[in-house]
Amino acid sequence: MSEASKTRDHDEIRRWIEARDGRPACIRTNGSGGILRIDFGEPEENLEEISWDEFFRIFDESDLDFLHQDKTADGKTSRFSKFVSSDG
Repeated sequence: MSEASKTRDHDEIRRWIEARDGRPACIRTNGSGGILRIDFGEPEENLEEISWDEFFRIFDESDLDFLHQDKTADGKTSRFSKFVSSDG
């Protein structure tokens, strides 16, 4: 199994997402933020594309880490990612 890496670096996150043809998005919630998502062009109800500035504002305010996998176990480009609470 391929390992996942964790980062808070905005440039690294943006490069990873854009290399997989993803765009920053969220599902709006009550309040000023939302639940962060990456839009890979697959249908997801209530998904709203947002700017990188807004994406990283929500990311930082929510104190998140970006968990991601570069390659699958068979060496293909992986799109596995998830937003997790920061360890500190």
